[in-house]
Amino acid sequence: MSGAKFDWSAAGEVLPMLLRGFEITLLATVLGFLVGAVLGLLIAIARRAPTRFVTAPVRGLMEFIRSTPLLVQLVGAATVFSSVDPLVIGIIVLGIHYATYTSEVYRAGIDGVPKGQWEASRALSLSPVRTWRAVVLPQAVRNVLPALGNYAISMFKETPFLAVITVQEMVFEARKYGADHFAYTEAFTLAGLIFLVASYPTSLLMRKLEKRLGH
Repeated sequence: MSGAKFDWSAAGEVLPMLLRGFEITLLATVLGFLVGAVLGLLIAIARRAPTRFVTAPVRGLMEFIRSTPLLVQLVGAATVFSSVDPLVIGIIVLGIHYATYTSEVYRAGIDGVPKGQWEASRALSLSPVRTWRAVVLPQAVRNVLPALGNYAISMFKETPFLAVITVQEMVFEARKYGADHFAYTEAFTLAGLIFLVASYPTSLLMRKLEKRLGH
């Protein structure tokens, strides 16, 4: 039974399904964050280009993505690219969406590198590529790791939106089981607990990392 009473037998039945869905949730989070982290860095570097022919389109695209809901982006992408696997679409859309935010984190980290570091690189005749790779990025990325971790947690908590495009992640499985067995309470309660167990320790780790890095 569901509703007013919690049915433990239903909970035991749905748990394996939720754990299988959690594997998809975790996969989408990890791959989506990798896309967002790498693309966000490229965007941050592109925004420092000396010409508006580069910076203006990048800034315009960022504002467009930020100004539209993630749900709309998912449905729109799934409609346009209907032949592509929904999980692939979900990963890419999550990555692009969060790249617009991680790029700001990277920009702050890059701006935080002392000007003397740039001047010293020029004085040593380091090439721009080597300056970025050996001097700027190691310092910038170290400073923004806590913020990037927080965005990873946020992405993890937004993966339920992927159920809208039929990605069989954890909330999709919970909704499916609830509809088939009229046990929504058990399914969604357990799904919420799994999200909590997975995200809360990570949040604590991010706080410790922030303190260690002096944020």
